[in-house]
Amino acid sequence: MGQSIGILTAGGDSPGLNAAIRGIGKAAIRSYDMNVVGFKDGFKGLMQQRFIRLDSESLSGILTKGGTILGTSREKPHKMDIGGKVMDMTDVMLENFASLGLDALICLGGGGTAKNALRLAAKGMPVLTLPKTIDNDVWGTDVTFGFDTALGIASEAIDRLHSTAHSHHRIIVVEVMGHNAGWLALGSGLAGGADVILIPEIPYSVEAISESILDRKAGGSTFSIVVVSEGAVALPEHERMTELAAASDDADAADELASLEAAQANGTDRLARDLEMQTGLEARVTILGHVQRGGTPSPSDRLLATRLGTRAAHLVADGVHGVMVALQGEEAVPVPLEEVAGRRKTVPSDHPWILSARSLGVGFGDEGHG
Repeated sequence: MGQSIGILTAGGDSPGLNAAIRGIGKAAIRSYDMNVVGFKDGFKGLMQQRFIRLDSESLSGILTKGGTILGTSREKPHKMDIGGKVMDMTDVMLENFASLGLDALICLGGGGTAKNALRLAAKGMPVLTLPKTIDNDVWGTDVTFGFDTALGIASEAIDRLHSTAHSHHRIIVVEVMGHNAGWLALGSGLAGGADVILIPEIPYSVEAISESILDRKAGGSTFSIVVVSEGAVALPEHERMTELAAASDDADAADELASLEAAQANGTDRLARDLEMQTGLEARVTILGHVQRGGTPSPSDRLLATRLGTRAAHLVADGVHGVMVALQGEEAVPVPLEEVAGRRKTVPSDHPWILSARSLGVGFGDEGHG
């Protein structure tokens, strides 16, 4: 046998994870005769030495499956719950890695996974990551696998809501995922023909949204579709949250910031009520939630995950580690983890999708724009 590698999936599940596992494993086995193991439930499995052997048979038939055959968790190496006590288990993971005779660990995850992988790399573990998340917010890659599938699901849901909104002359407020980046809301809103799109990068005003809707009503349109990212924030709260974030060393400020962030969980319902009051139109809320993360990955996500996975196997064979395998242009390239960890890819205000949406008259809830 050649080298031995471990694979784990961490953070939230995402379409394309199994395709990536298959890509890594099959390329490692067929091209380099590597021994491949998969750790169960993310970093927790590495800490507990819970793993399965990944051979050609176990990798067969998983390309189109959603979720991850390895399971996942949000446990962090340096903050792991051990019997109700939070402990740093990084050294234990290093010992387990060495005892299994592994030459590299490949972690499939988003921004948080990149930070955790960098912590392991700093202690000497040869680590690589692959960028997965429906949020598309991982810095250093053009796109993450999982995003295209979620984009299709959200867009289809918005398509279906048009008929109800039109029939009942309502405002339909659709909440999509995306954490603190607006890629999914922006993409699905534009593809689904939304009239207003609210994203975290552009603080909104309820008055500006109401004005957009009333302008549509005056022009003869009896309904409106409002797509809102789960991380979108109204202007007053955004200003206060920015102030509090700048005072990170102040305990009271940190508590207030946490309280405001928690209140965002009910922000979409509150927005719908406010729009009803200001427009006189009936409003209904649809929260797509975890349905966006499930099901069969799209062909595009399968292709991307497979390309990144096979490239990761080749990089391991070449002795490259401490990197994330990213898509840049048409190439799958290694990007140093130091450049990725702690950074988030957000939507620029001049992004072509935003410019196209504004040209169509889509509102973003910001004053002075249509």
